[in-house]
Amino acid sequence: MKLAVIYDSKTGNTRQAAEWIAEGMQKAEGTEARAFGIEDVDANFVNEAKGVVIGCPSYAALMTPDMRSWLLASASKLQMAGKLGGAFATEQYTHGGGENVIMSILTNELVMGMLCYSGGAACGRPVIHMGPIGVNGNVEPHNCLDHYRDCFRIYGERFAQKAQELFA
Repeated sequence: MKLAVIYDSKTGNTRQAAEWIAEGMQKAEGTEARAFGIEDVDANFVNEAKGVVIGCPSYAALMTPDMRSWLLASASKLQMAGKLGGAFATEQYTHGGGENVIMSILTNELVMGMLCYSGGAACGRPVIHMGPIGVNGNVEPHNCLDHYRDCFRIYGERFAQKAQELFA
């Protein structure tokens, strides 16, 4: 089963988070997961995928303008309806708007006819209600995106398991 992670990244942090999610997805037997920046999405792969996770950094507590433009102009040309959808975010500050980013991505996915995934508390710890958020160390020296690596990987693994359950 194919699963895709699509991201916008400005400093490389969101790209790293996307790669960790794809690594987690690969743990589900029979899963081929690939991560794509919005500038180089493989439309054929995404159209064949059963699930797509979309993410970007928080920009003024919202999704980036590039991600919003991509969702409106490019994502609408892909075959997204009926796929399992998920979202993630990175941010420079603790409480930097990542939740807003995730909710706006999930809203876009719902509008495209996707089924939105949330393991919530049902999957146990770590509890990932809407999608994982990582804080990078660009502004908060005590924080580091590496602190969130396992959370992104676990989310990817859980997402893949749910996709297998729904579509295998």
